[in-house]
Amino acid sequence: MAEENKLKYPKGIPYIIGNELSERFSYYGMRAILVVFMTQYLMTQGRPDPMSENEATTWYHLFTMVNYFTPILGAIIADVFWGKYKTIILLSIVYVLGHLALAIDESRIGLSIGLTLIAIGAGGIKPCVSAHVGDQFEEKNKSLLEKIFGYFYFSINLGAAASTLLIPFLLDNYGPHVAFGVPGLLMFIATIVFWRGRKVFIAIPPVGWKAYKRDVFSPQGKKAIFNLSVMYIFISIFWSLFDQSGSSWVLQSEKMDRMVDLGFVKFELLASQIQAINPLLIMLFIPLFTYVLYPVTNKFFQMTPLRKITIGMLLAGFSFVIVAVAETSILAGGTPSIIWQFWAYVILTAAEVMVSITGLEFSYTQSPNSMKSFVMGLWFLGVSLGNGITALVNAIIVNPDGTLKLTGSEYFWFFAILMFVTAIAFVFVASRYKTESYIQTRDSLPDPLLVEN
Repeated sequence: MAEENKLKYPKGIPYIIGNELSERFSYYGMRAILVVFMTQYLMTQGRPDPMSENEATTWYHLFTMVNYFTPILGAIIADVFWGKYKTIILLSIVYVLGHLALAIDESRIGLSIGLTLIAIGAGGIKPCVSAHVGDQFEEKNKSLLEKIFGYFYFSINLGAAASTLLIPFLLDNYGPHVAFGVPGLLMFIATIVFWRGRKVFIAIPPVGWKAYKRDVFSPQGKKAIFNLSVMYIFISIFWSLFDQSGSSWVLQSEKMDRMVDLGFVKFELLASQIQAINPLLIMLFIPLFTYVLYPVTNKFFQMTPLRKITIGMLLAGFSFVIVAVAETSILAGGTPSIIWQFWAYVILTAAEVMVSITGLEFSYTQSPNSMKSFVMGLWFLGVSLGNGITALVNAIIVNPDGTLKLTGSEYFWFFAILMFVTAIAFVFVASRYKTESYIQTRDSLPDPLLVEN
């Protein structure tokens, strides 16, 4: 421990963390109000044109699906052609233009253009940023990698918490132009912050197409892709549940008693502000799990990455049980307290720490050095698949007459059971997985003069 305390973090880390803080503020602020915007504020030729709850949920998850599909494309561009730094800078500009489109056009056309550009920009830089964090480390300070991924995730959720509280307020009081414009401004700031760190980054050059194909189709590459892809398919069901905190959970909270009484102060939350519970809890849970829960548990039961992920998947299922019970009360004519969703968020957030943070770090260590961004892209492809499943379910359950096959609590019970079954099946997959350990070293880097362009 004394030796670890003497190690220094790479100089580029503050710029990456600052960039991620601002970028996540912009993304989660926009996403927090998306369902409410589509169901209450959408316009066509100056006239209100709101979507139904089911249609808005489908749009939301289709956007999220595309947003997490494009990382695989961004990863290939970064690893083969541009490198991570250049990819992040250029796609960030596309990202900013997407926010601009949402801010100036509140029609379905503006929505389509804005979400498409954001999906390309945000999705394209996702695997590059997380892999770029790992690239700043080498063998001598790799022991700090677990902590820095925790700080990285902390910055994500600090930005998410601030924007999820602020942006719904701006939408409610100033309308969609301001509410979408502020996240766009923060994305512009994020791009500037990242650009300022260009002189201190360890920027891994692209390996070129020939070397890339050789590594991807090497025995190591094919093994990593196959093993991780199988794991990600199971984890995709977790994301199918988790991302509904921004869709079906928001729609449910519209029908709940959102008055919060802390004794010394009493206030009512907007439906889309409830999501802020998740990033606020994340900032509490990251140090709690890292420095207390995991070390104590490891004394009695070794918490390997795959065991953490399995437990997290089971917890996600339990969070949907709570939401399903609350929905039963709503259907019976009641107005349950938002405290039901609070406890669901507590459990879902614990699940997120065990699945998402663990999965990001595990994915980095399981990928050969020239495939870091590509494997991160595969990780996000699992998120895309999960949201695709949710969108598909919401499309399938619509009857010809517009009624739904899964109504009320049945909908939430369906996803809870799906998660439990998946987690049990994952136990058998995890038991057969053989872990690797690949950490980027300066000796492993290609000579920039020899890289094929």
